Amino acid sequence: MIVTTTDEIPERKIREILGVVAGETVRARGLGKDLTQGLRNIAGGELKAYTELMAIGRKEALQRTINEAEKLKADAIISLRFVASEITQGAAEVLAYGTAVKLEF
Repeated sequence: MIVTTTDEIPERKIREILGVVAGETVRARGLGKDLTQGLRNIAGGELKAYTELMAIGRKEALQRTINEAEKLKADAIISLRFVASEITQGAAEVLAYGTAVKLEF
């Protein structure tokens, strides 16, 4: 499965657009992370536990998007994008979406 943020794939022609595919996950931080990252916030620096949490969320959302494209028998996902937003205090949604396509070979 080719996955790209571009609208085209070099040297490949899009034969058919299958539609939008998306995958999402909602991740909650734990109490322990809140305490340790709260102290880090006071001292300054990267909040590594939150960075890791968002990386896991992106990976899950991307895999779910790929799974949706595979159900459509797509060859690729073009124009992939990620969006993250706070759902409630302590929980964030990560959404990945793009366009599933069939390619000419």
